[in-house]
Amino acid sequence: MQELDLIADADTRARTYLAGIEDRRPFPDQAARDGLAVFAERFPEQGHDAAETLRLLDRHGSPATTASNGPRYFGFVIGAALPAAAAAERLMLAWDQCASSYDNSPVAATLEKIAADWLLDVLDLPRESGVGFGTSATACTLACLSVARRALLARHGWDFDEDGLVGAPEIKVVVSETVHVTVKKALRLLGFGTGRLIVAPVDPHGRIEPAQLPALDDRTILCLQAGEVNTGEFDPFAPLVEAARAAGAWVHVDGAFGLWARASSRRPLTIGIEGADSWTTDGHKWLNTPYDGAVAICRDASTLAETMKADAAYSSATRDAQKNMTLEFSRRARGIPIWAALRTLGRNGVANLVDRHCEEAAWLADRLRDDGFDILNRVVLNQVLVRCGDDANTARVRQSVLDTGAGWFGMTVWQGRPAFRLSLSSWRTGHEDVVRLADALIAATKI
Repeated sequence: MQELDLIADADTRARTYLAGIEDRRPFPDQAARDGLAVFAERFPEQGHDAAETLRLLDRHGSPATTASNGPRYFGFVIGAALPAAAAAERLMLAWDQCASSYDNSPVAATLEKIAADWLLDVLDLPRESGVGFGTSATACTLACLSVARRALLARHGWDFDEDGLVGAPEIKVVVSETVHVTVKKALRLLGFGTGRLIVAPVDPHGRIEPAQLPALDDRTILCLQAGEVNTGEFDPFAPLVEAARAAGAWVHVDGAFGLWARASSRRPLTIGIEGADSWTTDGHKWLNTPYDGAVAICRDASTLAETMKADAAYSSATRDAQKNMTLEFSRRARGIPIWAALRTLGRNGVANLVDRHCEEAAWLADRLRDDGFDILNRVVLNQVLVRCGDDANTARVRQSVLDTGAGWFGMTVWQGRPAFRLSLSSWRTGHEDVVRLADALIAATKI
């Protein structure tokens, strides 16, 4: 099969898949998962026909997908890919650009620069900030915390690039008691040591208590949260950022999904967040772009570029080239689907997307509470944290709903006991899907 015929076949199969996404089970059944055994082949001595490989992938791969791109997926704050973003991604793949600099891809450099400016606009963060489009919140957090450490050391006269960490002044890190695992992972990879992190106590909602904030100084990184992963709550940024500023500490905000509240009527939850030094967020969560699209933002664009720079004699570029703002040298143009989503939604569309999910979450919490469920959070955003009496019944009710196909959502632990999280973030999820989920949950308690 010729190249264009193969691509056309893939497009046809992709359209067929998407046409049935609303009827697909949120999690594949056992038969579909058993079908994956067909892929357990020995590495072939002679290659197979490309068209046959594609047929195999579709026949046995498509049925075994988790339908996170559908309307009944309520787990992990995963948004479905907006049509505009998915289409832009499809065209971008055909371009097959190495989006490291203008020399490699004028169109990628241009669109990612515009996307960066638009992000700072819609999130209302300092317009002079540097923006890097990375693979995930984990990778972007790694970049931001690398910048933070390097900047704090430079203020004390230490040249991190030349001298590394041996003999360097110690940089302390203060994290929330409910810090997300990706932040802890980034800190561990950077060598801070999880046992050396200073943990700030939280209130019953999972927010840092300003009155109990550990002592800060000008060799401290303070990590805050916009959208605690279970409750959706926000640290009280104004007093915490003020305390950090007075001490000369660096403030980083983990806003993987919660930072988007700033673009909606929930903006008051983020008051003071603009005073931080760095922020991370995902496009592939609440903006509903394809996966592998996240953002690192640093107030000091020069420091971000100096920390991440990857210029070589054979490949130099402007300071704000993406290879000088992210971990990757060779990279795909992750900012293009973000540009497409922002251009298609506009300011009002982003706000409506966030607000709609928050309103649906509040409706769902009220409906479940009225029927005797224990709603464990205040539902300030898009997260509903639930228990159904004792721990065993909570797990039983969840599994019962998963068996019906009315939705997929995961278990968690909150304040030492199991619970389940219902997350609303997909543009495909309508009120009828939320009603179906509520009905299934209520019915499960009566079995």
